[in-house]
Amino acid sequence: MSDPDVYGRGVSWPFRLGLSGVAESSGVARVEESIRILLGTRRGERAMRPDFGCDLGTLVFAPNNTATANLARFHVEDCLRKWEPRIELVEVRVDNDNHNGLLLVTVIYRLRASAEVRNLVYPFSLERVR
Repeated sequence: MSDPDVYGRGVSWPFRLGLSGVAESSGVARVEESIRILLGTRRGERAMRPDFGCDLGTLVFAPNNTATANLARFHVEDCLRKWEPRIELVEVRVDNDNHNGLLLVTVIYRLRASAEVRNLVYPFSLERVR
């Protein structure tokens, strides 16, 4: 079974045009894109799937402290366990970047089909985007 058969294929995110039309993603890149989409989508944002997404958006303007980091970790774990069946969470770490007003969310996960361990860092801004 090839990589795209296991992990899927679809339009890449962010949407862009490739050499032969709309750019696609497949395989492991597709899983990573899905994780980023999940973390960047606020629950209630999608009309037909009001439970889809992550509650990270509720933390905008929250103080950049340990309590906020722990709440962010809870939201990320809850979201990924519910919506991304292709992975098994190994660890979610959230570090405070007070200088830039960010939470650095590190997701360490195992691909279920291949048992390969991968990681992804998702920077989440606690400040309003200018």
